[in-house]
Amino acid sequence: MTTAPTATRAPAEWAEAFTEANNTDPEIQAHGKYLTTTWLLDADEHSYAIKLESGTVTDVTVDPGPLDVPYQFAIRAGVDTWREFGQPVPKPMFHGIWAASFQRDMRLEGDVLVLMQNLRCITRQIELLRVIGSPV
Repeated sequence: MTTAPTATRAPAEWAEAFTEANNTDPEIQAHGKYLTTTWLLDADEHSYAIKLESGTVTDVTVDPGPLDVPYQFAIRAGVDTWREFGQPVPKPMFHGIWAASFQRDMRLEGDVLVLMQNLRCITRQIELLRVIGSPV
């Protein structure tokens, strides 16, 4: 994997890069072994329904309609927040979902219990943005 992406990728390219990064990450494969879910990464301009089966991304639906893909939980934030998450070294308050939630720009919605039960795996997926770049 490269270190710092220089430009925002097209949504389909980002979905492909995220899938590859997730599926080759040893930490996610260890922590996500029992994680099967679909969750939504919502970044205002684009959203991504990420389907996981035993920690492996099997599908990423770009910009799903409200009834297209059922998901268990959503992580929603504005474009500026996601772009900061995509920096190799994010600014303070943009290094994790809890810090960004305290800023009130990031919201956790839906069945948050699934998120909490698999927090390390989902946190690691968000950390992959530092390598592949922002989803918007």
